[in-house]
Amino acid sequence: MKMRSKYAIILFFVVALVIIEKERNIISRVSDKFTLKFPHVESVAPNNTISARSLMKNNSLFTNSVAAIWKLLKAQRNYTSLQGAASSDGMKGLKGRKHLLLMATTRTGSSFVGEFFNQNNDIFYLFEPLWHVEKTVTFEPGGMNAVASSIIYRDVVQQLMLCDLYTLESFLFPMADRHLTGILFRRGSSKSLCEGEVCTLPKKGGSERFPCRRSNCGLLNLTLATQACLQKQHVAIKTVRLRQLEFLRPLLEDFRINLKIIQLVRDPRAVLASRMVAFPSKYNAWKKWANEGRVPDEEEVGKIRGNCENLRATAQLGISQPPWLKDRFLLMRYEDIALEPVKRAQEMYHFSGIPMTPEVKKWIYENTQVSKGSNNIYSTHKNSSEQFEKWRLALPFKIARVVQQVCEPAMKLFGYKLVNDAVTLANRSASLLENRNFWIT
Repeated sequence: MKMRSKYAIILFFVVALVIIEKERNIISRVSDKFTLKFPHVESVAPNNTISARSLMKNNSLFTNSVAAIWKLLKAQRNYTSLQGAASSDGMKGLKGRKHLLLMATTRTGSSFVGEFFNQNNDIFYLFEPLWHVEKTVTFEPGGMNAVASSIIYRDVVQQLMLCDLYTLESFLFPMADRHLTGILFRRGSSKSLCEGEVCTLPKKGGSERFPCRRSNCGLLNLTLATQACLQKQHVAIKTVRLRQLEFLRPLLEDFRINLKIIQLVRDPRAVLASRMVAFPSKYNAWKKWANEGRVPDEEEVGKIRGNCENLRATAQLGISQPPWLKDRFLLMRYEDIALEPVKRAQEMYHFSGIPMTPEVKKWIYENTQVSKGSNNIYSTHKNSSEQFEKWRLALPFKIARVVQQVCEPAMKLFGYKLVNDAVTLANRSASLLENRNFWIT
């Protein structure tokens, strides 16, 4: 019963966010779309999900409960955040604190670029914290999917920017025990969660060890992580799960958050080539076309078109610099970063208003000049100037041509040249980049 109550609270929490958005006409439709993927709960569907509709049949109960539950959740977060900040120097970083959001899509080099900020000891860096939200909360296919998920993701990011790491507990399964968890996704990719007091010693003889890059830590204590975040000067988050810039406006207008947004893009032909290697099952139709000549159906092509259009729309909004976004948005191409990593890192740091440290420069020098034998597709250790165009030798021209057809508006905006034949595609001496300066002063 206690577990069911927790799930009901999460459901009400999400819908309450919609109410706060003043999207009252969305509520009934969102309730049909929203599901929670938690096992071992009564009345679950065959896929281990609970429908929001089944929990909101009693409309009056729902209406009367939302406000109270929202206040309770807010009070709980304020209380735990204050606990985390209780130490004498716990609020050290608030004055002059900068917040940075690195927005990208999968296989665009975001893990590599994220390290530019992860290596700065003054920054509390989180790697893909929305992974748990995506795995816990899902939406049935439909037009409301993008709206509802964007609202949830945005509000989780808002709390994390304020160092409220407890907000992740609502999306962890198994649930955290006394704010302790051993399942945080890719914890080892965030230095801030693997150093100092946050890296507690594992229990002797126990199996509760969490591998970080330089040491084995015990279970992650979210209270200690919250305190560590408050003690850092700045906060940065890297995510591939936020796609629509317009939904982030409340964060940019939140006086507590001094937010800058960097959108990272990459040639969509390169992205597809990389995804075909990294996620073969998801891109099986394209691999079959390359190997067997089976043309993907319109749905597969439509996914590529939709991804490119989302990127184009977000970038166009950012470049247009509406008042609420003025001097808060920067578009960066992965290819430019790969060619001149130090220069581009300096530009991003200048834009964010955060000093670039010697440790960052050292990491860049050491991790962009790797031997040719390094083939790990997930590695951030690469000879960046040689690696970023290897896809041109592997992607069949017939696939590249389809990507060009459906992504042409985005490619023109980002400055990626189209090719007319396989010879030009494979000729790496012919640049596919137009000279563009997306830096906004």
